[in-house]
Amino acid sequence: MYRSLSRISQHIGGTRSVAKQQARRLTLLEHHSHKLLKQYGIPVPHGFVVASPDDAKSVVSEINAPSMLKSQILAGGRGKGKVDSDGKGGVRMAKTPEEAFEDASNMLNHYLTTKQTPLGGLLVKKLYIYKAVDVAHEYYFSVTIDRERYSPVLLISDEGGVNIESNVDKLHKFWFSLSSGVTPELIAQIQARLLFSTSELPVIEHIIRQMVALFREKDAILLELNPLALTREGDFVCLDAKFDFDDAARFRQRDIFSLEEHASNQEDEHEASKHGLVYIRLDGNIGNIVNGAGLAMATNDLINLHGGRSANFLDIGGKATTETLQKAFEILNRDSRVQGIWVNIFGGIVRCDMIATSIIEAASAMGGFRVPVVVRLQGTNSVEAMKLIEASELDLSTESDFELAAERIIELTPRCV
Repeated sequence: MYRSLSRISQHIGGTRSVAKQQARRLTLLEHHSHKLLKQYGIPVPHGFVVASPDDAKSVVSEINAPSMLKSQILAGGRGKGKVDSDGKGGVRMAKTPEEAFEDASNMLNHYLTTKQTPLGGLLVKKLYIYKAVDVAHEYYFSVTIDRERYSPVLLISDEGGVNIESNVDKLHKFWFSLSSGVTPELIAQIQARLLFSTSELPVIEHIIRQMVALFREKDAILLELNPLALTREGDFVCLDAKFDFDDAARFRQRDIFSLEEHASNQEDEHEASKHGLVYIRLDGNIGNIVNGAGLAMATNDLINLHGGRSANFLDIGGKATTETLQKAFEILNRDSRVQGIWVNIFGGIVRCDMIATSIIEAASAMGGFRVPVVVRLQGTNSVEAMKLIEASELDLSTESDFELAAERIIELTPRCV
């Protein structure tokens, strides 16, 4: 259910939450995760993806039974969230086709706000629908990495569902080796702690083996089944799943990354990545354009130290071009939160005169800058660069000292509330 693993992670090696790490990874929508589980022989409901109320009504009519309608967004807490149309949750049960039509009308093309979405919520473009399941018990199963032990770990709880984070103390942890896989000893440990029945254990073993195979073969960082439900009929079925995949594996997991979808608050990050830029949205109002991750982090730290707040982490890299720098300015210029821009470049491979020319061209293309801009250029051809900026007669502030440049952009930018 796209639940945050921040508290759970603290119990498996102290790893921080995704939001805190700003980690770059692929997260799949639920219906894509279910399709992948099905390919690996892990039981999931037979589901349908719809994008209109009429399609929702038709699907529930075909199912001919109470059905679950689930908003497809890249955030957790959907069931407890609120849709802006009627204030109800993003996961609902419709007993009739008419109810499905009404619910879909209030969910599709409306914004769903949860504890994990931006303040205005995320737009619901699709619903995932399947026959409601009569659940007898809910389990939590996941495979992830314990960063303290440098080992994959299997996490299981017999109290899964929406309240898993409040039951982290009841998580059972089973470390294993990817080279050895799922051994009889591991299955024996699981059985000793979870006490599955003799009829349940073979199914659980199959699910675990296939989860580990998927984790290894697809370069996953996290596979989470929550809940893995035991039905009244005695069958196991995964009702919700959250999968994260290592972004570094993009080149060899093309089938997985072809499923990538972007939330409305991630469009700038996606656009930046296509131009070789590393962009991460932060919560301040000072936009930064920097080359090199180390300098970018130092820039953000210095802004914070002097009482400012950065709107972004934007690294143009060591091989920046005029085109990439102009794209960086374009992204910041259209961000209404940005009320000041600091260009902080150390010219090593990148020539400062090229950066200066790009700044001038970007200003011309955009009809000037709408916010104050401070430029600090040091390194290769920096003297020539400063002459170009002075000759341009642009309304820019220049400063060679790192700390003074930080103080200057904070002085020129309204205080972020």
